[in-house]
Amino acid sequence: MTLLHQLQQAIGTATLLSHPAELESYAWDNTGIRLRPDAVVLADTAEQVAATLRCCQAAGVAVTPRGAGTGNVGGALPLQGGVVLSLQRMNRIREINRQDRVAVVEPGVVHADLQQALRPMGLCWPPDPTSTRSCTVGGNLAMCAAGASAVRWGVTRDWVLGLEAVTADGRLLRSGGRTTKGVVGYDLTRLLIGSEGTLAVITAATLQLAPRPEARRSLRALFGSVAAAAEAVAQIMAEGETPAAVELLDTATLALLRRMGTLALPQQAQAMLLLEVCGTAATVDLLAADLEQRLERCAPLELQRARSAEEVESIWQARAALSPALKKYAPKRINEDVVVPVSQLAALVTGLERLSHDSGIPMVSFGHAGNGNLHVNLLVNPADQAIMDRAMVVLQQLFALVLSLQGTLSGEHGVGLQKRDFIAQELDPVALVLQQQIKKVFDPAGILNPGKALPLPSS
Repeated sequence: MTLLHQLQQAIGTATLLSHPAELESYAWDNTGIRLRPDAVVLADTAEQVAATLRCCQAAGVAVTPRGAGTGNVGGALPLQGGVVLSLQRMNRIREINRQDRVAVVEPGVVHADLQQALRPMGLCWPPDPTSTRSCTVGGNLAMCAAGASAVRWGVTRDWVLGLEAVTADGRLLRSGGRTTKGVVGYDLTRLLIGSEGTLAVITAATLQLAPRPEARRSLRALFGSVAAAAEAVAQIMAEGETPAAVELLDTATLALLRRMGTLALPQQAQAMLLLEVCGTAATVDLLAADLEQRLERCAPLELQRARSAEEVESIWQARAALSPALKKYAPKRINEDVVVPVSQLAALVTGLERLSHDSGIPMVSFGHAGNGNLHVNLLVNPADQAIMDRAMVVLQQLFALVLSLQGTLSGEHGVGLQKRDFIAQELDPVALVLQQQIKKVFDPAGILNPGKALPLPSS
């Protein structure tokens, strides 16, 4: 009996796709790379996930868990063909408990839909990836996603109390619980979050919630150089109340925004900081005034505080327009999300300018500067092999620069396929061996999202 027939018997024909036209929708993610699976399972329940994994393990067929396909590192691409296990139908919010401040949700719940459901209760789930309108909670968990508010609230891993998951051989696993304190046993919850679907398939999560901020205030500061803006970030983060967001836009980014006509900016402005504070209606203006004073000491060319909802929208519209704009102005962008200690941010941005100048490859950098996390976009033409070869050299130089500054190669996108071959430069050799052994314990047959997150074994 073929695997398709086994899957049909185990989960039913309504949840199984095998026609080439149907499979094409699951061959892509945000990288633009195309890898088509041999079949797609549209799981509705944890039981169907378990049955799929049992069948695939018995057949020795690879399984690639998939959320909405919004990832940037190829984590949801079926590198070895096989079965894509889509979790988008598992989109139920099982529970919202206001007293305990927890929500129990399935992995297919869209991030923005969860926030909308929490809004009437005055609650939120703090992680805030930019792709909130399309990304799913399961994808956020798999990659340990973050966003602008991570500078104040932390990343996805910090806001998950427990998980329900299915192991590679189809066993149901529960880790963690509903309490904010608990030290019994090894912390499998935090291990699974960010494991990119290589250890188990998450089928539900107990999320810790927070009160929704009552009021927010936004500020915009312009600087004469990227280094000056980066130094201002370091000063801001070294003292006083931590802002809710600190975003940096570099010289090339401002040039792009000028071309788009998105913002009217003085020509001497070579970098921009977008900042936000949040609090109660009684305290938020005090927090904004304090941040304003701290920024003034950094000698910006211009400092603006939003006084209305319209001005807030004006301040943040530039940041929101960046990713779509890059797709228009370059045939391809290589999108990296490197992180350095905030004290090294000025050295990073200076090094990026040097790499772009020396290589002739345009770079547009922006991102979550309060965490030292920048999205570095190399703008290239994939039809020009000489440029692509040069870009690969620049990537090596970029990663070497980041590691020399005690940074990391990914802050929120994950490793996936795109960074897999570089991470041995960062990980301690002993730690890497232990991680490979952990993978074998969870997935001895190697069927779960093979070829992702860890370097391929030496032949």
